[in-house]
Amino acid sequence: MPHELDKILISSSQPDFQNKLQEFLNSKFGLSHFGMGAPHIKNRRKVEEILDKVDKDEVVAEYTERFDKVKLTPEQFRISKEDLEKAHKELRKDNPELLASIQQAIKNVRKYQKEIFIANKKENQHPGIKYTPIKRIGICVPGASAPLPSTVIMCAVPAQVAGVKEIVVVSPPRYENSIHPVTLAVCHELGIDEVYRVGGAQAVAALTFGTKKIKEVDKIVGPGNQWVQTAKQLVFGTVGVDSIAGPSEVLIIANEKANPAWIAADMLSQAEHNPGCAFLFSTSQKVAGMVFEELKKQVEQLNRSKETIECLKAHSGIAVFANMEDLIEKANDFTAEHLQIQCGEQSREIADRIENAGAIFIGDYSPVAVGDYWAGPSHTLPTGISAKFFSPLSANDFIKSTSIIEYDKEMLAESADDIIRLAEAEGLDAHAKSVRIRQQD
Repeated sequence: MPHELDKILISSSQPDFQNKLQEFLNSKFGLSHFGMGAPHIKNRRKVEEILDKVDKDEVVAEYTERFDKVKLTPEQFRISKEDLEKAHKELRKDNPELLASIQQAIKNVRKYQKEIFIANKKENQHPGIKYTPIKRIGICVPGASAPLPSTVIMCAVPAQVAGVKEIVVVSPPRYENSIHPVTLAVCHELGIDEVYRVGGAQAVAALTFGTKKIKEVDKIVGPGNQWVQTAKQLVFGTVGVDSIAGPSEVLIIANEKANPAWIAADMLSQAEHNPGCAFLFSTSQKVAGMVFEELKKQVEQLNRSKETIECLKAHSGIAVFANMEDLIEKANDFTAEHLQIQCGEQSREIADRIENAGAIFIGDYSPVAVGDYWAGPSHTLPTGISAKFFSPLSANDFIKSTSIIEYDKEMLAESADDIIRLAEAEGLDAHAKSVRIRQQD
C-alpha cells in the first residue's frame, strides 16, 4: 500500500537518482534567510524596512506588539536582576537535578572552549600579532513556550572564555509575555544580567544601531528564524555575525552494520523542528529500507506527528549509493550541519575523509543530542552549505587579531629600496617618499 513518505527513499539504481539527490540538496536552500527570487525579495524588503525604522525604543515596542502580540513599554524591555535571581532560586528549589545538569553542561563547554582557544596556545604567541577580546556581544535566543537554555550556554560560555566583558541576551516574549524562567536562570548562573525580552529583526536592529534602552554591540550570534537570519545578513559589516544559520539538519552515513531504529530516531530528532532537515546516505539497500519502515512507525508515535511527516516530505530523504566512494563525495557536496557516521569500525576512517560539515558525530553512541547539550563544542553550527566557509561558533570567534609591525632604523634601511620600488610600481609616490625621507638623515 502506498505511503505518503514513499518519495523520500531513492536508490542509485533509479535513472533519475542524480536529479533526486540534487532535489535533496535544494530542499535545504532558502530555509535560513530570505534570498533572491520573487517569493523571498518581498520578505527581505520587509526586513530592510524594519532595520531602517528601528532607531527608537518606541519602534521596537511597536514591532514587538505587532509580531509577538505583547505590549511593552521601553522600560519593560530589560529583565530586572531581581527577576533573574528569582528564576534561578525557583529552579534550584523546584528542579535541582536540572540545575545540576545545566551546571555540568557549562563546565563541559568551558573546558572544551579553553582547550581550543587560540590565544591560550604558546605557539600562537607571535610578536607580530595581538589578540583582543571583542568588547560587547549580543546573543539571539529563539523564543518558544519551551525553554532554550542550551543556546545561552553554547553562545555565552565561548564568549566568556575569550574574555568578552559585556554579554547581552535578547529573546522574544513568548512565555507568559516574557522569557522562559529556565532561560533566565541560566543567564543568572552565567552572570549575565543584561537580558531583554525583545526578538526578531527588531532586536537585531536594536543590537546593531542601538537605542536609548539597548546599547549597540560589536557582534551578534545565535540562531533564529528567517527574519532574524536575514537581518543578521543585512547588518553584517556594521556588526560582526557568527553565520547565517538555518533550521537544524542532519546527514547520517550508514552501512550494513548500523542500527535502523537508532537512525530513524536520529532523523526524527531533527525533522521534528519543522522545519528541519534529516537525510540518510547508505550503501545498504536493506538498512535503508529498514530505516524507512522505522521512520513510518516511529513518526506516528510523536506528539507532533503530522507536522513532522510534512517536514520529512519537504526537507528529508534516504539515498542508497552503489559504493562508499560515491557516497563520501556526495556527502562533502551536501555539507551537513550535523554529520553522523554509523559504519562500525569504518566510522573513524570515513570521518577522516569528510571535508565539509559543521560537526561530525562518530559511531553508534554519538547522537546529535550529545553535541546539542553536553560534549563541549558549541551547537551553534553552520547550516545549508555554509560549512564550506563557516565554522562552528567557538571562543576563537570572540577575539580579533591585530597585526604588529615594529622596525628599527637598520631594519628599515635594509628593506627601503625594495619597499620604494614596490610603491612606485603601484604609482603611490607618497608611499615611496614616506620611506625615502627616513633614509636622508
